[in-house]
Amino acid sequence: MPWCLSSCQSPPLRTGEALPLTFSIGGTSPTVLGPSMGNVVIRAPDNSGSLFHIYKGTFSVVLLAVVDAQYCFQVVDVGSYGRTSNGGVLANSTFGQALRDGTLGLPQDALLPGAEHLGPQPHVFVADEAFPLCQDLMRPFPGPNLSGRHRVFNYRLSRAKLIVENTFGILTAQWHMCRRVIGISPANVDTCVKATCVLHNFLRRTASTTRAPVPSAEDGEAVGLQEVTRVGSNNSTREAIHVRETFVLYFSAERAVPWQPVA
Repeated sequence: MPWCLSSCQSPPLRTGEALPLTFSIGGTSPTVLGPSMGNVVIRAPDNSGSLFHIYKGTFSVVLLAVVDAQYCFQVVDVGSYGRTSNGGVLANSTFGQALRDGTLGLPQDALLPGAEHLGPQPHVFVADEAFPLCQDLMRPFPGPNLSGRHRVFNYRLSRAKLIVENTFGILTAQWHMCRRVIGISPANVDTCVKATCVLHNFLRRTASTTRAPVPSAEDGEAVGLQEVTRVGSNNSTREAIHVRETFVLYFSAERAVPWQPVA
């Protein structure tokens, strides 16, 4: 069950419920949020076959989360089978369905600062290669042989994604449960992970100190929360491609910085 965590109370996400938007691509684009996925490693459930098995050789459930600029979770969806593809996790979630149907309550398209000639652009989510490119969901350009403008876009996108990745790192650093194999039933795992996300938000908003992300585990060590790295679908609409190319132009012209090459 997906939860909207805009407050310490966590009611189920309702289709059409507006999300608080406080994130941006390097501070130079319409306001966005950042979604990400992680694998919560669990003990193999009895008689589960390969449903929870992933290519890393462990068993897991998937944590799909949307994060804001204050390192807080806004939406959490946990419980999908570890073997489910990233595109399948997103498509089957309430969040993904609302994103696809346009019922998330996102703000109206807005002009990019200093680039009114580009016209109104949608408020977008930033994501990595594990997600498909959509009109409201930007992912980096794949492959090593990219043009200068595409490399600049990927870099600016990665600056925003650092916030998302660091949020998962902070969650792992705070809760020992996320750094080991969880030996309880999948249903209880879902409840525990949601509880840690709620407590994470509470601590971020009330604690006087902050926690840095935990370093990566050594080779061979089992980690409770693992990064999802498999690449998602490349089937993108023309509208999504056009939106991304507009941001490419924007970061290479009006919002270019002196040190970035664009050749």
